Amino acid sequence: MKIGCPKEIKPQEFRIGMTPAAAREAVNAGHDVFIEAGGGLGAGFSDDDYTAAGATMLATPEEIFATADMIVKVKEPQPGERKMLREGQLLFTYLHLAPDPAQTKDLIDSGCTAIAYETVTDNNGGLPLLAPMSEVAGRLAPQVGSYTLQKANGGRGVLMGGVPGVAPAKVLVIGGGVVGTHAAKIAAGMGADVTVLDRSLTRLKYLDDVFGGTFKNQYSTAEATAELAADADMIIGAVLIPGAAAPKLISREQLKSLKPGAVLVDVAIDQGGCFETSKATTHQDPIYEVDGVMHYCVANMPGAVARTSTIALGNATMPFMLALANKGWKQACKDNAHLLNGLNVHAGKLTYAAVGEALGMDHITPEAALEI
Repeated sequence: MKIGCPKEIKPQEFRIGMTPAAAREAVNAGHDVFIEAGGGLGAGFSDDDYTAAGATMLATPEEIFATADMIVKVKEPQPGERKMLREGQLLFTYLHLAPDPAQTKDLIDSGCTAIAYETVTDNNGGLPLLAPMSEVAGRLAPQVGSYTLQKANGGRGVLMGGVPGVAPAKVLVIGGGVVGTHAAKIAAGMGADVTVLDRSLTRLKYLDDVFGGTFKNQYSTAEATAELAADADMIIGAVLIPGAAAPKLISREQLKSLKPGAVLVDVAIDQGGCFETSKATTHQDPIYEVDGVMHYCVANMPGAVARTSTIALGNATMPFMLALANKGWKQACKDNAHLLNGLNVHAGKLTYAAVGEALGMDHITPEAALEI
């Protein structure tokens, strides 16, 4: 199979969909790998690193899309990239379609087959291709939140760990999954007073067993959220409904009850955000203010630490990428139901129910798509 990896063009996105190690594995398996020149520089990989791995460098994204049977990326294809997709071509990347009707329509109209990293599952009910970036984003959230919390950036001017005689920042983490757990660990490590909210008693028991004493946890209700949010210096939104739009957990009206200069870090912004006032921002202009409350809503947070993120993502996606290349997407998905769960679009049909429900669009089952 001809595998193509273009340079990411989303603003301030420095990751790349394939590492040289992944390229070498694909070449060793008998496939042709094409990398856009300069595509890996943001993650610290030179063109020579890729050619040494056996890949062929192409000068433009147009050449990549025209040559490849499978396109491997990081972020969702941008409008110009979507125009280059063709019928029968396989796209393997993050998609986050639920809050993005324009992208969904373009993918359907292209006739391509699109498998989303974020909806591939595993035997433990997890999301193995989302988890590495969730870990990175979770660990980044308290860092970027503490920066936003500084007075010069519009925040309350509160130090995360305080100092002797001065209380530390109060941090509320909404969601105790991968993002929330890593966010809580780092925030607590910075000395903050951290509480995690979640609706799974099993998850709360796990957090208590593993991290008891490091941070607190509490069952999530609207009342508990409102009470803790009003007392927080920083709120990290870390909720996830796989493939679906994120629920809105802090309303515009609730901002009035928050402390002036409090910080909202919305890690769920890729899925539409979990605060009503959230809107996607970039690393170039990451922070904005609404009703005296600072918002940090960068849609590609892991792009800030591109090398770590690229290697972590490549480690997770490589086995699936090789299965798709070795077997073809249909056989690979027939052999692995978890990979089939990643199928979002095929041959002009939407194949992921949560996206269809979020956008009010007709959809078919991924099993039905295997027969097309």
